[in-house]
Amino acid sequence: MRAIRQHSFGEPWDVLQVDDIATPEPGVGQVRVRTLMSPIHNHDLWTVRGTYGFKPELPALAGTEAVGVIDALGEGVEHLTLGQRVATGGTFGVWAEYFIAQAAGLIPVDESATDEVSSQLVSMPFSALALLDWLGLKQGDWIIQNAANGAVGRLLAQLAPTRGVNVIGLVRRDAGVAELAAQGIERIVSTENEGWQDRVAELTGGATIVAGVDSVGAESSNDVLSQIGENGTLVVFGAMGATTMTLSSGSIIFKNLSVKGFWGSSVMGAMSAERRGELFGELLARVNDGTISFPTEAVYPFAEVQDAARANFVAGRKGKVMLRP
Repeated sequence: MRAIRQHSFGEPWDVLQVDDIATPEPGVGQVRVRTLMSPIHNHDLWTVRGTYGFKPELPALAGTEAVGVIDALGEGVEHLTLGQRVATGGTFGVWAEYFIAQAAGLIPVDESATDEVSSQLVSMPFSALALLDWLGLKQGDWIIQNAANGAVGRLLAQLAPTRGVNVIGLVRRDAGVAELAAQGIERIVSTENEGWQDRVAELTGGATIVAGVDSVGAESSNDVLSQIGENGTLVVFGAMGATTMTLSSGSIIFKNLSVKGFWGSSVMGAMSAERRGELFGELLARVNDGTISFPTEAVYPFAEVQDAARANFVAGRKGKVMLRP
């Protein structure tokens, strides 16, 4: 089969390539899935660079979320069937014509959902919902986030109101405000010009912001931190812009702020099966009622994976960059 692999760590547009490798066979409790489509996530490319929390042995496969069709069943798998359409959000190595997944971790997908939507259902949406849950927010609370036009940023803005939570989103360009408004996402503030803090205060009506979510790093981290009220929490969700953060020690000390990291894999791994099921039920309800939308920027074949990786970091991207075998 054809599979996207890397033989060294580095920029994805330099090290990712398509190799011909043996088609894998499922073991006990596993299935083989024929890949239909897979989104490119930032953490996928951070893994390629060798800067993520998980560092694979080389040569390494890539990709973690996909939708596909079950092609072979391993011993002991009885609740899934050949030809069934399924999605996964935490299976490493899905950027291949076929991949092996634990049967227990796969989610059956309704045939009416497009590949573009089905391939994005698990990883980012569940992480966004799990983050809201993990923060212990209550109805009427205010939070602020940067990277509001990123995948998780859009999802937080769409999911939080269903729990009565208010979200202020920060973007780095004025054009980003209109882009999100076109998707029905309001309360977006551009930090491109001075005085943006006044716009935040206007939107909140002076209400205290209890938590902030930083997905960028560098000075943008402090933009979020500066708007959090006393005894609030800054959550470090990602580092799209830089691997270090610039934070005001005065704000942290005098407002008694906490800074915490959020790694979805760890949080979800520690979550009870019952709670995971409840959150997935909530997520599916939001998909069915149209609360969540999944825009797609472009779809690339495996052979153009280096171009696809570059496209993932283009400013102003309006949706996910996808890969198809």
